[in-house]
Amino acid sequence: MQDAAPQTIYLKDYTPFGFDVESVELTFRLAPRATRVLSRIRFAPKPEATDKRFFLHGEELKLISCTIDGAPVSPRLVQGGLEADVPEGAFTFEAEVEISPETNTALEGLYMSGGMYCTQCEAEGFRKITYYPDRPDVMSTFKVRVEGREPVLLSNGNKGLQGEGFAEWHDPWPKPAYLFALVAGDLRNHPDSFTTKSGKPVELNIWVRPGDEGKCAFGMQALKASMSWDEDVYGREYDLDIFNIVAVDDFNMGAMENKGLNIFNSSCVLASPETSTDDNFERIEAIIAHEYFHNWTGNRITCRDWFQLCLKEGLTVYRDSQFTSDMRSAPVKRIHDVIDLRGRQFREDGGPLAHPVRPDSFVEINNFYTATVYEKGAEVIGMLKRLVGDDDYYKALDLYFTRHDGDAATIEDWLQVFEEVTGRSLKRFKRWYTSAGTPRLTVTEKFNNGRYKLTFKQETPPTLGQPQKKPRVIPIAVGLLDEAGNEIVPTTVLEMDKRQQSFTFDGLTSKPIPSILRDFSAPVILDRDVSNAERAFLLAHDTDPFNKWEAGQELRRASLIEMITTGAAPDSAFLDAAAQVARDDSLDPDFRQLVLQPIGQDDLAQTLAAMGHTPDPQAIYDASETMAQSLAQHLADSLPRLYADTTVEGPYSPDAAGTGKRALKARVLYMLTRMDGGAQARAQFARASNMTEQLASLNALLSDEAGQLENAAFFEQWKGDRLVMDKWFASQVAFASPETCAETAKRLTGHALFDMRNPNRFRAVFGALAANHAGFHHASGKGYALLADWLIKLDAINPQTTARMCTAFQTWKRYDSTRQTLVKAQLERILATAGLSGDTTEMVSRILEG
Repeated sequence: MQDAAPQTIYLKDYTPFGFDVESVELTFRLAPRATRVLSRIRFAPKPEATDKRFFLHGEELKLISCTIDGAPVSPRLVQGGLEADVPEGAFTFEAEVEISPETNTALEGLYMSGGMYCTQCEAEGFRKITYYPDRPDVMSTFKVRVEGREPVLLSNGNKGLQGEGFAEWHDPWPKPAYLFALVAGDLRNHPDSFTTKSGKPVELNIWVRPGDEGKCAFGMQALKASMSWDEDVYGREYDLDIFNIVAVDDFNMGAMENKGLNIFNSSCVLASPETSTDDNFERIEAIIAHEYFHNWTGNRITCRDWFQLCLKEGLTVYRDSQFTSDMRSAPVKRIHDVIDLRGRQFREDGGPLAHPVRPDSFVEINNFYTATVYEKGAEVIGMLKRLVGDDDYYKALDLYFTRHDGDAATIEDWLQVFEEVTGRSLKRFKRWYTSAGTPRLTVTEKFNNGRYKLTFKQETPPTLGQPQKKPRVIPIAVGLLDEAGNEIVPTTVLEMDKRQQSFTFDGLTSKPIPSILRDFSAPVILDRDVSNAERAFLLAHDTDPFNKWEAGQELRRASLIEMITTGAAPDSAFLDAAAQVARDDSLDPDFRQLVLQPIGQDDLAQTLAAMGHTPDPQAIYDASETMAQSLAQHLADSLPRLYADTTVEGPYSPDAAGTGKRALKARVLYMLTRMDGGAQARAQFARASNMTEQLASLNALLSDEAGQLENAAFFEQWKGDRLVMDKWFASQVAFASPETCAETAKRLTGHALFDMRNPNRFRAVFGALAANHAGFHHASGKGYALLADWLIKLDAINPQTTARMCTAFQTWKRYDSTRQTLVKAQLERILATAGLSGDTTEMVSRILEG
């Protein structure tokens, strides 16, 4: 049977499945190349169904036998599954299929990772396990029996009978097939327990390969903190007797929230001070929280169809952001979130891959696990909370959980509970879900006789398929300061719902200095004429931490744009203001390092393109280097003192205080390396007792095109640790010069430890290549060609990772005609590859056509 051409699926065509699935029983008889899966599924027709066709999804399955109510049948094998004639009433469908986990390199369905059986079923992986209505609105209880020689046999839910060579599991909560999970292998557990507020004991385990037992303590701490936080903040208790996490080396994503059996990419759960950086610890804490929070926002209430993906992911990202803010520094977390949003989602919104938070069509759903669905989806939740207030937000959530527990819900269901609680219409607010693009908010001001007026105008550029954009509801958080830096109007949320709208402030004695879009209250681009003197004033005096940081960023950005476009020298106003922040010991060290942190070069290219300039990657690189050198020279006298003051005494701890100090210390070390030739970095590398400081010193040396001895020593010390080796591969490419970047990546693909089948290792090299802006976009096109070469190779093995890595090319039309020609040739070469997967075909086609 030949594969059919990929078909576009539309939200408007949604039709419920014609049958209820009353129960599911599965038996797995594990064998690397011949696993047998026996299914027993009880179906009952829905009287109201309009589509009565009995169709079950199935891919790459060898059908051994099939019965309905015990009688053998010969179903019709059709594209994507099977069809059968079924009784008019309820019936039991049974099938036995054979699958080959060992040869499943796509890492979807049931596959093997280093001898361990594991699953990944979101979004459409369960159809590679057995025949089933593999769609999120079909929910049922599961009983699972796993038979195999492996010492540990795990699945969803609570434990059933356990014996030599088998284990049974029962999940009493209805779930869609994408939440199914199975793990079997030689594993060791890190055990603990948790008691819910209602007194229910819960067994906790983190399962790892032998040798990784010492890297589980922090993950368990994060899990227990997440469980307590969800009880305290959202009133959500855990609902099973056991919660298992398994660390898997070969995994396409970060982690998966399978009910009661979360499967994690090893990099997102294993941690120790010696092998993990502060960033790793914070990421692990956030991802464990995210997957745990899915128990209610994703599992107990799932999405009706994949168009509603943002309902579970946007809400859960927002919840994990709240959690991290409470565990650490809320202002620093907000700044990091916005840096990520602008760096990933804004560029997605401004290019050929733009789509609404809730798309209205797709070809491959795997290609819509995007920054727009996740990060912008979370921003939409944050705006909604800001508009309705904390009390009504949590009342609406309580109603949502009560009303839709056990449901597959929609965005309409979500917004309706807020309308009922608040009594307000959210029809216009819904446009955030249905319209693509980033609104641009232009603001002008006028002061006369004690009245200050701000006039805002919103405009969203056209995107593919959406040429016209209606105005959205935008919460604009504003504060006003006087000339002495005193706050005369505290943060006030202005609700804009028209294309142009004015707001006035009365009773002022002089024209104020506005602080607009505080805490980044909406995911928009703010366009306002601001002098460098005002930016410096806000950096010094603004009481809103985000806008204080933003003022420094915009001061730096304005100088860099002048340097790039006119050849100007670095602006002394920025250098003075940044130095003042760096020396201000009253400020959070993490905030200080964020002010000193360079603006991303892709971010600068995006700014230049928006201004009508054609970005020159080499010119952006040169200006960024000049600015970094100038700032280091400007702070030269203070750097030794700053470095000494950020030393953390005592044992390593990944808490917010220690993390902030080490972050500032690393930023200072980069500047010191420019001044002392790497002497301090070499000394730190030699004495480092934790990975944060060891890797920071290595990166500082690599960024100065030095440190080859340290690089070799790092490899010798850590070559047996797969996760540390991912860092080693990535650092060499990330800190390579534009001229040597592609050659460095190419050289590393020939290294004995490079394995393209492992997504972490592939992303370490080629994710770093794509992120090295001037290196990837080198005028020769060698970066483009190298990535295309390897994407073609990888697609035959792992289409999902390949398609996601194609996004490196999405901004190609912002560059000069020569680079556009080079990129287009590589995209067309990928598209012409025989047997190219549907995932990659869709992604490359959208990038080319956008």
